[in-house]
Amino acid sequence: MDAQKNIYAVIEEVQKAVIGKQELLKIMMTAILASGHILIDDIPGVGKTTIAVAFAKALGLQHKRIQFTPDVLPSDLTGFSMYDKESRTFRYQEGAAMTQLLLADEINRASPKTQSALLEVMQEGRISVDGITHPVPSPFIVIATQNPFGSSGTQELPESQVDRFMIRITVGYPTAGEEFLILKDQSERSLDDVHAAADPTLLLSLQKKVSFVHMDDSLYRYMVSVAQLSRKRKDIRLGISPRGAMAWCRMTQAWALLQGRDYALPDDMRHVAAASLGHRIWPVSTLTEESAEHIVMLLLDSVPAPSLTEV
Repeated sequence: MDAQKNIYAVIEEVQKAVIGKQELLKIMMTAILASGHILIDDIPGVGKTTIAVAFAKALGLQHKRIQFTPDVLPSDLTGFSMYDKESRTFRYQEGAAMTQLLLADEINRASPKTQSALLEVMQEGRISVDGITHPVPSPFIVIATQNPFGSSGTQELPESQVDRFMIRITVGYPTAGEEFLILKDQSERSLDDVHAAADPTLLLSLQKKVSFVHMDDSLYRYMVSVAQLSRKRKDIRLGISPRGAMAWCRMTQAWALLQGRDYALPDDMRHVAAASLGHRIWPVSTLTEESAEHIVMLLLDSVPAPSLTEV
């Protein structure tokens, strides 16, 4: 399947700058194919920024990076109107969000107002400044990073904002073998080695193909049952939203395409469930992210999965 070949060509380019983490890269690529935004939640120094920039280069996308601090203003993202003396008119000065792939570093260090401005652009796909609407380039992807809540200078993102991200993932520490290669090859591996294996037109074409991946009604019914169950359990304060269920569905279709199929299987749903749903479930008690993912797995196991004969 040509689509699968094109997808893996991008992943192979990213791997020129990233050692290991193949499963993580596949999940991120799946979210990009699903036209979603990505939140990477992890400690400093594990390669979050390197992975994001490598994807931008491998996809052949125009990209910008903004380092969030408390003094970053919404206009730094959205842009602003500037008076031009020569033409005696106001002209629009683009902000960081006017790009195809935006790397938003340490989003939870920004003020709530700036965070809201970013989330609005992610949701609407356009920017309004002084009553004039400016559409963002297409495709438009945000890869945001944040340090764990509790780190110096951070503040937790509200549930409504976290829900806007299609997936939330962690990079994690490398294995001993991977860390050995990182130390040994640090002078040989560079983002300069990553070349474009795609372009915006190809990516838009792949994203369109995701929509045509067949989902049997039994898969939809299973997703609805899991979402409904998450809203009824007493140990869950906030269950899976309809937007969350839609994201899970889209991720399932994209994962099937990555596997070289034009139809989805029950295993596809299960494979992307933790990344798609883990940040959309808020337990009553304060638990770790691993516990939230564990609850997702419990929900999946509580509902009879469709059999291959049904699909």
